[in-house]
Amino acid sequence: MSGTSEGPAPTADLMQLAVTESDEMLSSGTTPDTLTPPVDFRSAFSAAPLAMAVVDREGLVVSANEALGALLGAQAEVLTGKLAADLVDLASDARTWHAYREVLRGRQARLRCTRRIKHPDGQAVWVQVTVGPLPDRAEAVLLSVFDISARRELQARLRHLQMHDPVTRLPNRTLFFERLSSALEADAYAEGGTGRIGLCYLDLDGFKAVNDTLGHRVGDRLLAAVAERLNRCADEAGYARASAPLVARLGGDEFALLVEDSTGTEQLADLAESVLRALQAPFDLSGQRLSVSASIGVVERRAAGTTATGLMQAADTTLYWAKADGKDRWTLFDPERNAHRMTRQALASTLRPAIERGEFTLEYQPLVGMEDGRLRGVEALVRWNHPQFGVLTPNRFIGLAEEDGSIVPLGRWVLATACRQARRWQVEHPDEPPLFVSVNVAVRQVWDSDLVADVAETLAETGLAPHLLQLELTESAVMGSAGRPLQALQALSEMGVGIAIDDFGTGYSNLAYLSRLPVSVLKLDGSFVRGFQYDSTDSTADKAVAPNPADEVIVEAMIQLAHRLGLTVTAECVETSAQATRLRHIGCDTGQGWLYSRPVPPDRISELLGPPEVQAAVGNP
Repeated sequence: MSGTSEGPAPTADLMQLAVTESDEMLSSGTTPDTLTPPVDFRSAFSAAPLAMAVVDREGLVVSANEALGALLGAQAEVLTGKLAADLVDLASDARTWHAYREVLRGRQARLRCTRRIKHPDGQAVWVQVTVGPLPDRAEAVLLSVFDISARRELQARLRHLQMHDPVTRLPNRTLFFERLSSALEADAYAEGGTGRIGLCYLDLDGFKAVNDTLGHRVGDRLLAAVAERLNRCADEAGYARASAPLVARLGGDEFALLVEDSTGTEQLADLAESVLRALQAPFDLSGQRLSVSASIGVVERRAAGTTATGLMQAADTTLYWAKADGKDRWTLFDPERNAHRMTRQALASTLRPAIERGEFTLEYQPLVGMEDGRLRGVEALVRWNHPQFGVLTPNRFIGLAEEDGSIVPLGRWVLATACRQARRWQVEHPDEPPLFVSVNVAVRQVWDSDLVADVAETLAETGLAPHLLQLELTESAVMGSAGRPLQALQALSEMGVGIAIDDFGTGYSNLAYLSRLPVSVLKLDGSFVRGFQYDSTDSTADKAVAPNPADEVIVEAMIQLAHRLGLTVTAECVETSAQATRLRHIGCDTGQGWLYSRPVPPDRISELLGPPEVQAAVGNP
């Protein structure tokens, strides 16, 4: 029972005034028997609507009025001589009992508390109890009891409305977080429980389409029907357990099932499976037959050290994974996957400033002629020297750059830096054939910037000849290009810039369309080269014994087709001399891979610009 204040009773002050005015009459005797008020005051005291009693300093009732007797279900005279604390349950908790004793001893002015007492007929009554001194009376205190049951009932109804969703009648977000916080605090310190907590956080797949096509009234009926099925799942899951999971609607089409004292991930997985099965059956809503599915994020962990915010963030992340993985499924929280996501977010938030701070550098991987082994060109590969995560390769951040648009300024920097470096090699080695530099370009660079103008400006500033620049686009980006991308490629080709299709053979190549594109080079995806199989146990064996016939036939056919179209072919991921030998035999023009060199800084490329014997000596750093 609570010891909180409910506010003053309406007539308490009036009765206090009546007692004050009758103070001399109450003090006319010296024994407990003579504390009984004279007849005039006794009539007013008895007829008062507020339940009251005069209590002596020992806590015994000296006199009680009829209202108190009616409230307690007894005659007022019967209450005389009884312990007041027993009548209104003041001894049930130590704090209230101590305060009451302090008032009786005159050390505390007043006590006001709320109590739940039982009427003899079995009905519970909520009352506000006030105990205070009688003015100028050392022998007694006044106890007043005000029935607040109606007020408590109204407060309970208002709280229920405030804490429950009107559509589904489920606990709402406020009540859910209240229960979650209480559960985390209790589970973290409770003895005898598992000390764990679990959460199934679900979102209906495609619910917006229901609202948009059938209206919000049908949508609300669907939500209410879903809530009924979730409640049944919770009841079944709570069978033979201490309690059933709490089902709540968090807003929109989002629901949560909270499992206190969970026994492990298996329990949460079973609950998620039962929810998916329950939602599979179609819903019949006043003639509308609807089917719905859900995506569920499942989190189960120890309560100690867990916060409500942390648990919900994990659940929200896992729900996103379930959506991304195909919907109509549940996904369990994976700390490693979450760490990768957090790293990804950290990189995304610092990508643009990193460009301005100059944290990016370029490395260059040689492209070597298959016939003579001479260095023909290089591919520029960007690296991010991240202050926290170290050197990052493009697969860690290029996707992020494409998503947030920072690929445009980053691409301009790569283009300018690579062209400037290619021109520097040309000036430093005038007796060697100039190297071309190949730069990767994302489709978003074509759409979000004037790539043709950027290239023209860069070539003019650096003095690099257009034919010494090659731009690489992925097959999926080039195939089917129309409108602005195709116009840009054609303009660049007319300028003299080479266009290469990267990772060729991994997509659905439209070979007929290929002949109409301004492409000059095909770069065969490394999976074809890696598919060449050899009997030697030495991965660096020079002799190819038994290449995979299918891979070799496919590669040879693509090379022949490219040559018929006037294109040259570069093989990626060449790692052994045996692979290089087979590629040379079937007509491949250039190769790129660790057989020749890993990506290296610009000064290492300068060392490669020499006779073949020098190139061989420094080709594998």
